[in-house]
Amino acid sequence: MHVPLMDLKAEYAALKPQMIEAIDEALSSMQLVLGPNVQRLENSWAEMVGVEHAIGVGSGTDALIIALKALDIGPDDEVITIGWTFIATIEAIILVGARPVLVDIKPDDYCLDPELLEEAITPCTRALIPVHVYGHPADMAAINSVAERYSLHVIEDCAQAHLARYEGEAVGGLGDCGIFSFYMSKNLSGYGEGGMVTTSDDKLAEQIRLLRNHGYTSKYEHKIIGYNSRLDEIQAAILNVKLGKLEWGNQRRRELAAIYDEALADLPVATPTVAPPAEHVYHLYTIRSADRESLVAHLEQNDIGFATHYRSPAHLQPACRPYGLHLAELPVTEQAADEVLQLPIHPYLSEEQIEYAAETVRGFFG
Repeated sequence: MHVPLMDLKAEYAALKPQMIEAIDEALSSMQLVLGPNVQRLENSWAEMVGVEHAIGVGSGTDALIIALKALDIGPDDEVITIGWTFIATIEAIILVGARPVLVDIKPDDYCLDPELLEEAITPCTRALIPVHVYGHPADMAAINSVAERYSLHVIEDCAQAHLARYEGEAVGGLGDCGIFSFYMSKNLSGYGEGGMVTTSDDKLAEQIRLLRNHGYTSKYEHKIIGYNSRLDEIQAAILNVKLGKLEWGNQRRRELAAIYDEALADLPVATPTVAPPAEHVYHLYTIRSADRESLVAHLEQNDIGFATHYRSPAHLQPACRPYGLHLAELPVTEQAADEVLQLPIHPYLSEEQIEYAAETVRGFFG
């Protein structure tokens, strides 16, 4: 049996009639930039996240850059985040001219360890970027407590955590602002690029809207220097169709994760931990094994899809070396890099496929 890491083709087949209709309507209107589909998506997303404003942008990376710029973070500023993330988190900090300062993660949920924050704070620190890794919310109560004590901004990186909740509240509404990616692999995904910034701060929202569209205020008038980062109507139309299935998809992921949890419970692997205040959305189902490379070979032999995010952590990438990030002491991160393994999980995978993947892992351990 073939079990892919995710099944985007099955998702498209299930939603194809609605997709074709939505795309055709968008093209027929020829209102292709910041039109009714984007407005509908922004309104729906703001309501679902529980914030006043959701502003569509060109990608999740753009969302991070624009959020930092809107908070006036730039040269001589420091922003604390983690190395256990896609490089875009660090990249955005560098691209606005600020300096990334990295702290380690917790070994159980892979999110930023709040106990390490105060030691990393300097007079130059302006913001914190907690990443909700793999769909598990970071410890926002502890992070916000430190941020309040030191008057720091908090930008939530929610790219992997659409509608994950912390103490009953959706991520993206727990800091100054949150950023989301709608890349094709996400729990809410388009067929290309797209992103969103969420906030309940009216002035911050106004600045974000200016920055995403060349500082445009009216025809022939531009108030500030901005970016070309408008979420397009076709992507928004696709996302509006998928939005109606997101809560179902997240619940389905939790059900499939429970199958793995039960099947792998007695094996020498670490399965995902869910902290009591958190509601996981299992963007990825991540286990840990000291014998990962042999297990990977076993999965390949049995036609099971897998991933190893992040086999080479962001701070150890060649692109980050000129900024000295490879010198950061992140022992938990670097041990995780040698052990983590993602098993297939996606709402359109069957229980039989998940059970087969789990049994294949069991077979490896005899």
